[in-house]
Amino acid sequence: MQSGAERETTGGFSFQEQMSQKEGKETTEAGKSDSKAGPSEAIFERVKTQLRARLGSEVYSSWFGRMKLMEASKGCVRISVPTAFLRSWINGHYLDLITELWKQEAPDTLKVEIVVRTATRNVRATQENKPAAARKAATRPQTALASGTLAGTPSARPNPAKMPEVEGRSNILGSPLDSRYTFDSLIEGASNRVACAAARTVAESDSNAIRFNPLFLHASVGLGKTHMLQAIAAESLRRKPQARVVYLTAEYFMWRFATAIRDNNALTLKEQLRDIDLLIIDDMQFLQGKSIQNEFCHLLNMLLDSARQVVVAADRPPSELESLEPRVKSRLNGGVSLEIGAPDFAMRLSILKQRLASAQAEDGSLDIPEEILVHVARSVTGSGRELEGAFNQLLFRHSFEPQITIDRIDEILGHVCRAGEPKRVRIEDIQRIVARHYNVSKTELLSNRRTRTIVKPRQVAMYLSKVMTPRSLPEIGRRFGGRDHTTVLHAVRKIEGLTDGDRQLAQEIELLKRLISDQA
Repeated sequence: MQSGAERETTGGFSFQEQMSQKEGKETTEAGKSDSKAGPSEAIFERVKTQLRARLGSEVYSSWFGRMKLMEASKGCVRISVPTAFLRSWINGHYLDLITELWKQEAPDTLKVEIVVRTATRNVRATQENKPAAARKAATRPQTALASGTLAGTPSARPNPAKMPEVEGRSNILGSPLDSRYTFDSLIEGASNRVACAAARTVAESDSNAIRFNPLFLHASVGLGKTHMLQAIAAESLRRKPQARVVYLTAEYFMWRFATAIRDNNALTLKEQLRDIDLLIIDDMQFLQGKSIQNEFCHLLNMLLDSARQVVVAADRPPSELESLEPRVKSRLNGGVSLEIGAPDFAMRLSILKQRLASAQAEDGSLDIPEEILVHVARSVTGSGRELEGAFNQLLFRHSFEPQITIDRIDEILGHVCRAGEPKRVRIEDIQRIVARHYNVSKTELLSNRRTRTIVKPRQVAMYLSKVMTPRSLPEIGRRFGGRDHTTVLHAVRKIEGLTDGDRQLAQEIELLKRLISDQA
């Protein structure tokens, strides 16, 4: 989901464009198109009713009262709002809920997007007197194309002399790019400096000077993976306008292949995907299905064997992506894997200052004291997305509370990030950190293997899950491969007994506790 993208161009046009281009056709055809929108509108009304019931009328009126259904077709739902602020707030706080409610009504839904409708209206108003071809080019969303153009941006308009070549490839499109996600807007810090350096090298290198292939970036949610991937795509296209760059989310990749198979167009899709210089895949953890993974593996092998660059991102290392086929994991493990960590205080403060500067560019009267930003940076210690949400909340409140105090900040942000409270430790974090410490994989940790090298880390992880989380013994057992609660109890007692007489193990436990607390 990218801001500024009103619709994805997938070889056709959105519902609204189809309607406008069919004005000269028979009324019966337009009527058929209208009738297809009926079920989606009914679902939309039921989803809004559920939102109002769950969140209350006041919250609903504040954030959802101006939502409109823009498009619902082929498993993709687009809901428009009038401002970028509304889109950002809904994406950050309510998108998962909206997606859940929509999937309850339509289980075949692949994704739900929130977009800003103002941009589309303005573009259409200024383009209505232009030829149809010009309107189509002007309203195309920012997208990484196999033809190597950033559609929708003046700096990347195709050369008229090469239009036949561009048009010949324009039906293979990636996921929309957000024009804000560039290296210039990417804040670097200790937690992402190495990953940034590798990403810049990939974007700036010629296709015959590949150094990191495949480049695999992994981080928890909200730490800037998508920003970095889109920055690679944007910078590569800026430096090499005719490069064939494809940026895709794993979900979009699956949807394109499923659609191509349904339309008996899979061979054409495969051939076009092979004709690229740089492939970027986001959210690899969502790649599901044996047949889809086989297709991806063939594509990956072909690109790597042809010295084409591949960049992949996920929320954990390749070895911990249990849903991936072994062949895919093996290929991904053959490249360079880099982790992006949580931002430190200096980096969080820089992010807030950058966001403030962007807001002040739109509203020159905006003035938030630096001590407020420092306090927020110290209080909100989670992901960049949490920091973004805290800043948006601060910006919203500042519009009618200009003289806001630090005490008031804690009260306002309390329900968003629980400022000042310790972060909740997750069992997944414990498993990942313990596995890394003892040099075993998470898969082995959850397996039925009983070798000493696996049993000890497993028991330590179970013990830490009991003492560092509020989870019950049965719940912990389920999270460790479906084990019985008595197995967890045995592990807890075993580690407690060993730490009394084993100084080295006691030190290991304390070290792991600190690592887990810092990560959380």
